[in-house]
Amino acid sequence: MDFSYDDEQTALRDAVRGLVGKAYADWEHRRQTAKEDPGFDEKLWTQMAEMGLLGLPFSEDDGGVGAGPVEIGIVCREIGRVLAPEPFLGSVVYAGGLVSAVGTPEQRQEILGSLAGGESVLAFAHDEPGHRWGPSAHDVTVDAEGRLTGVKDGVLHGARADVLIVSAVLPEGGTGLFVVTDGGGEREGYSTYDGGRAARITFDATPAVPLGAAAADVTSSIATVQDITRIMAANQALGVMQTQLKATVDYLKSRKQFGVTLNNFQALNFRAADMYTSQELTHSLVDWATMVVADGGSQQAIADAAARAGLQVSRAGRHIGQEAIQLHGGIAMTAEYNVGAFTAHLTALDHLLGDAGHHIRSLEGGLTAYAAIDPLDVAASA
Repeated sequence: MDFSYDDEQTALRDAVRGLVGKAYADWEHRRQTAKEDPGFDEKLWTQMAEMGLLGLPFSEDDGGVGAGPVEIGIVCREIGRVLAPEPFLGSVVYAGGLVSAVGTPEQRQEILGSLAGGESVLAFAHDEPGHRWGPSAHDVTVDAEGRLTGVKDGVLHGARADVLIVSAVLPEGGTGLFVVTDGGGEREGYSTYDGGRAARITFDATPAVPLGAAAADVTSSIATVQDITRIMAANQALGVMQTQLKATVDYLKSRKQFGVTLNNFQALNFRAADMYTSQELTHSLVDWATMVVADGGSQQAIADAAARAGLQVSRAGRHIGQEAIQLHGGIAMTAEYNVGAFTAHLTALDHLLGDAGHHIRSLEGGLTAYAAIDPLDVAASA
């Protein structure tokens, strides 16, 4: 596979880097932006829409640009490099991806057109207390009149969202998706440990409109969009790792101890080299997983790629984050310095749609697809 960007992709990367990189070049400005509601810069969100970024994954008929997974990954990676708090991953990739996959033509044009224009923020209300990471709803139900009842938690930017896409157990079984607008549901917003925003949303016979065909079980579609989101989250995590590694190497080259800079100590150089190895392994696997989606891989192929990339990102993110903090010393633990915040975001991405243990279990489930090999027979035929 050729993982190098073409001219248009390179131009997109440079444009996104110029926009979000300039907006959050000052870490203190980024801290203050994330600290105040809604947790991101509404003006920058509009600028991203004007650049066409919010409509990047969607077809032109739905008001989008019709770009592919590689281009979406580029945006996620650049967002990760500066820890931009704008809800691109949750709103555009995750919730928008579900609307694109399941919605009727009219719903896609209305909801995605508004999102692409920067006029609205979407959120997918799916995780429930005691349940996470799977494609099915459990305790939130919908009745025959289309009213939702139950609790969703950990809804990214759920308090700010203009449109909620909600998963619910259908009366006849299976999981359906529903659209809630006009501030529906009782929303309790809160800050996450990495400085983001999430919400707990309680539905009490809340009116909702089916997304797509009424009473349709869309569990399979949710699973596929989750896997694609996992791969794009891996792209975002890679951007974070690249910044962590560069910041650490620069610190080792500038910080002096015993009259020499820290990069003169061989043990510290070895640890930085191990960080680089983890980053490059992650880079290769994330690029490969993105290409699996771009090449139109099957649902199983995408699921396998998402699990493999997710496992590598989980392990590498923990390694790079911890080493960045330790090699920076005490300064990395302060709120005024960004290393700790970047590591916290790596942890949040790791737990967004499945950690290392979850991905290992997913990959273990595929082992039965391979035929058993008798080692004695192999030895005899050698």
